[in-house]
Amino acid sequence: MNKSMKNRHFILLAIFPILFSSCQQLSEPGKTNPSLTLWYDKPAAEWTESLPLGNGRIGAMVYGETENETIQFNEETLWSGQPHDYANPGAHNYLEEIRQLLWEGKQDEAHELGNQQFMSQPFGQLSYLPFGNIELNFPGHKEVSSYRRQLNLENAVSSVFYEVDGVKFKREVFASAPDQAIVIRLEASENGALNFAAGLDSPHSDYEVSVDGDQIILKGKANNYHNELGRDGKPYPESKLTFEARLRIEHEGGGLVHYDDSIAVVNARKATLFLVAATSFVNYADISGNPEERCIEYLTNLEGKHYQTLKEKHIEDYRKLFNRVSLDLGSSEISERPTDQRLTSFYEDEDPSLVSLLFQYGRYLLISSSRPGTQPANLQGIWNDRLAPPWDSKYTININTEMNYWPAEMTNLSECAEPLFSMVEELSQTGQNVAKEHYNLNGWVTHHNTDLWRGAAPINNANHGIWPTGGAWLSQHLWWHYQYSGDKGFLKNRAYPALKEASRFFADYLVPWPENPEWLVSGPSNSPELGGLVMGPTMDHQIIRDLFANTIEAAEILGVDEDFAAMLKSKREKIAPNQIGKHGQLQEWLEDVDDPNEKHRHVSHLWGLHPGNEIHPITTPDLAEACKVTLSHRGDGGTGWSRAWKINFWARLLDGDHAFLLLKNLMVPSKSQETNYEDKGGLYFNLFDAHPPFQIDGNFGATSGIVEMLLQSHLRDENGDYYQDLLPALPAKLPNGRISGLKGRGGFEMDITWENEKLVAVKVKSLLGNTLNLRFLDKIISRETTAGETYLFGPKDFL
Repeated sequence: MNKSMKNRHFILLAIFPILFSSCQQLSEPGKTNPSLTLWYDKPAAEWTESLPLGNGRIGAMVYGETENETIQFNEETLWSGQPHDYANPGAHNYLEEIRQLLWEGKQDEAHELGNQQFMSQPFGQLSYLPFGNIELNFPGHKEVSSYRRQLNLENAVSSVFYEVDGVKFKREVFASAPDQAIVIRLEASENGALNFAAGLDSPHSDYEVSVDGDQIILKGKANNYHNELGRDGKPYPESKLTFEARLRIEHEGGGLVHYDDSIAVVNARKATLFLVAATSFVNYADISGNPEERCIEYLTNLEGKHYQTLKEKHIEDYRKLFNRVSLDLGSSEISERPTDQRLTSFYEDEDPSLVSLLFQYGRYLLISSSRPGTQPANLQGIWNDRLAPPWDSKYTININTEMNYWPAEMTNLSECAEPLFSMVEELSQTGQNVAKEHYNLNGWVTHHNTDLWRGAAPINNANHGIWPTGGAWLSQHLWWHYQYSGDKGFLKNRAYPALKEASRFFADYLVPWPENPEWLVSGPSNSPELGGLVMGPTMDHQIIRDLFANTIEAAEILGVDEDFAAMLKSKREKIAPNQIGKHGQLQEWLEDVDDPNEKHRHVSHLWGLHPGNEIHPITTPDLAEACKVTLSHRGDGGTGWSRAWKINFWARLLDGDHAFLLLKNLMVPSKSQETNYEDKGGLYFNLFDAHPPFQIDGNFGATSGIVEMLLQSHLRDENGDYYQDLLPALPAKLPNGRISGLKGRGGFEMDITWENEKLVAVKVKSLLGNTLNLRFLDKIISRETTAGETYLFGPKDFL
């Protein structure tokens, strides 16, 4: 907030003296569940200490300052650039030459040719941008007492409480999905005690702020991409999105004073602020929308709605999703401390309640950043305060975007994966041209990044950008949705078309390996993000095998494309298999060249262990042991998201104690805001995952990893029915607990209770009437079920 705005408000207080006519009741911060509340005894000093809110489309970060409060906000479609086709015309003319160079061991020459002729136009993609800030100035509120700020995951409301000279003040902020607004409630315990100035500003270069009645209006145009030219010397597309936000102020008691770019509220008891925001984005090919009309419509829909009604509607909508799953791992006195203190001491005290909090925080963040009809959660969800964010805060699809959605189905948030499905469908459109121009093939392909404009061509550098299995990996999530839901309409109309056309591309992309022509290999490609451009990386083969298997089964279920499925089956059998190397490790490439001293954050060749399903201690014990060797080489550190992935790896290897060690290694404080690829991962004090800097994927990976400790459902019997593996990797450090509402493949909803590391009770609701295979330790219970019925099991059933 600018100084003139503050000074105007101080003058106002002299003109409108505060008259306290009576004392009013103001609700105190009640006792909250430490497994569902982040709270602090001081304001946020940095962005990664502020508390996130979101309705899937609009995100906000609340600092909780008492005198000069900032609420930084985003709208998911405010990006640099404009609709753009990134394909490089004629790139396919160089494909065979790149392959031949790689066959001949001339990797440097292949990199050079790839960078010259095969990369995206321009060389990179565009960035997600911040929108603006709500600035609130409360004169005389610098020195306060009884301070507390919190984020309650039970109702998705952020609150601030404090006292000034015996007067109590309370703020509540939430992001309403039903009403598409950020709602701010300000209250004082005495009439006439609420005085503040409100304004809007933006980090963009081209914007203006005006006042119209009880509204502050921010209008602007998105900044251009922060680099003018790409690596190839060609300019990035000009930014053409326009945006608007409106902040409307309602007050109880007192009055409003208007300035050119701000509004002051004086001598009030309560005030409610409504922020709405929009851009001109319609879809990845159309930016003809009218943000002014959209904002006016949002505010019109809010007219006449009381604050309490809006809050209750918000909570009801949120809880329909959040309350489906509960987790109780116990708590104690140490759980009652502020969250930053709990995180600081977790490595020593191992408070199980903080594990529950981190688990549910992942679910909260997914609900807040990804709703039906919105964009998918990007590298930072929907929260970003930088015009040049790390990795452009876009979609990195060689692990990070997929990790964002690992918890969606298993933690009963299927609807939240809808934006990802829509993005895959759009990429299957833009990826067709990339398949043609870069490979001269039918079907569709996407490489290791995409953005709002659905770029699908290889970017950045040939040594890691030429990696064609991004779309194939994303397609796994469409198949998962069918596995969990059994929705054949979804399979027919949305999943199968994308799976089929992705498979069509790879059926022709695979080529014989010269050293063993019976094997088909992928290439040119790389093993993200290590070793440069190669032929035949292990990860590619695992992903393509999975893609083909899912497409074949989908075709069989739908009774279509028998010949196409038979062709895929024949090709799948010829894909180069997983190899065990001289160190006992799972080989990352066809050549046995893995370095046992390599500590790289990516462990790409273990994709078949997780999130794939072709490696497991029960079904492929030798390969599972090789995965353990690989993980021992890579170590138990890494970036935040890397540690989160390793939680899932060790859980799939049925080693709960090692999985918990990785969870501990993730749950350490990180204070660095700068990009660091070394062993610096952890969590910020607001529990955001730290690469560093902030990347949200580690939050979702941690939630997924905790589920993998308690329930796994990816293995199948000879009839294709899924095993529901109970407590497959339960850590000794979590001896007691109860989780309810988890989803298992095949259409089952599970409640599991355990004490002293032993199973106590299982409640299973059959959603589809499929065969139930419950497995605990070495005992299997199989039975037919009826859709809608619930089944109870105890320890004696597994004797």
